[in-house]
Amino acid sequence: MDDPRAARLVQTVLRCYPARWRHRHGEEAAELAALLIRDGTPAGSVARSYLAGAAREWLTPRPGRRLTAVACALLVAASALGIPAGLLASAAPARAASTSQARAHCRPVPPEPVPDVIPATGRPQVFIWVAGHGRSC
Repeated sequence: MDDPRAARLVQTVLRCYPARWRHRHGEEAAELAALLIRDGTPAGSVARSYLAGAAREWLTPRPGRRLTAVACALLVAASALGIPAGLLASAAPARAASTSQARAHCRPVPPEPVPDVIPATGRPQVFIWVAGHGRSC
């Protein structure tokens, strides 16, 4: 940065970030601030933006080992309860669909012929197709 006051302001604001963030992103953030200020962005605006980012970084909770262990336990419990319920729920429709009576009356429905033009107006018809399995049952 050409202006020593702007450089000092940005460095001061960057010190507000947690140390882990500064070690990872500090040099890049200082370089970005220098480029923004050189392109005409006011140093105060850059400093305010970085200060808001520092506050957000401090206030955003970091997942720790304890939180990870709780989340893992909840996932295992949900999976253990969800698998049997899923197996029971999917078994009932499979039995109903396997009866011979249900298959006997199901057959494909042929499409109806439709004119391309509405006879009274001479305008083309517009169709809205609905997704289906093409069966009458």
